[in-house]
Amino acid sequence: MEILKIKGNTFCIDTGMTYIPFYKINDEEIIMLDSGWARGEREGIVSLLEGSNFRVAAIINSHCHIDHVGNNAFLKSKYNSIIAMPAYEAYVCSSAVNLKVYFNSQTLTEVEQQNGHMVFETDIKITEEQSKIFVCDIKFKVVHTPGHSPAHICIITPDDVAYMGDSLISHDVMNGAKLPYAYILREDLKSKEKLFGLSCSKYVVAHKGIYDDITKLTYDNIAFYKQRAQMVYDIIEDAMTTEEMFREAIKSFGIRVTNRPRFLVLERMFRSYLEYLHEAGMVKSILDDGFIKYIKTENGGTGM
Repeated sequence: MEILKIKGNTFCIDTGMTYIPFYKINDEEIIMLDSGWARGEREGIVSLLEGSNFRVAAIINSHCHIDHVGNNAFLKSKYNSIIAMPAYEAYVCSSAVNLKVYFNSQTLTEVEQQNGHMVFETDIKITEEQSKIFVCDIKFKVVHTPGHSPAHICIITPDDVAYMGDSLISHDVMNGAKLPYAYILREDLKSKEKLFGLSCSKYVVAHKGIYDDITKLTYDNIAFYKQRAQMVYDIIEDAMTTEEMFREAIKSFGIRVTNRPRFLVLERMFRSYLEYLHEAGMVKSILDDGFIKYIKTENGGTGM
């Protein structure tokens, strides 16, 4: 792991897997933008912070996924850090039961065992109406980009550096991604379109890059996600259940499923694409012999 300087007081921790930006308040205090994975990243992050004599005064989260809030509870306990994040995402992380609502395919016991470290108290809840927040008396701009998660945000530091979170993925990630995640793909694509109006000095993408301009990256992200939706559409033959389509998608996309948690995550990812095709009018659902099945519509090729 290493620390990269981006601009002014805005820096970035390169964990190898992700970029985690932070804003330097002074020589001893920083505000992190997300906190990274607990498994695989915590030890390196803490070692890097302690080696630089940094104390985490606050964390501003882009959203509540495990690779972005994984160290929130730990850092809050260690440094008494202030945590700020979108109100809905804060609600999800407020208890194991609320996490269960989000991870609805998993049992409560599975949620507690696998995701229990995602439960923490949020100090500042960012509403949908807010375009700025003050954390440690420092102003950060907020751009609401729901879709990848229900209330995902991008965060702009006082140095005019925009942290994109997971609203975009890099070309390297696209090259290796089989089925990129979006909680609600329709809204995620709307948020990506919204990014064309963003004008900042630098942009940091969590997975994983630093850019002077994101115009081409945004176009390519939109095309990539739509292309993946088209691939899901092409799988459908006659009337098929969700389970039948998902099984075929695993084979067509060359996805390895090694355990139950991964299966459930992949299934949730797949459903987002099916829901997008349904909302776009490319497929419709029917009740057939006691099963909900999906068929292509007559105007299926024009929905996207």
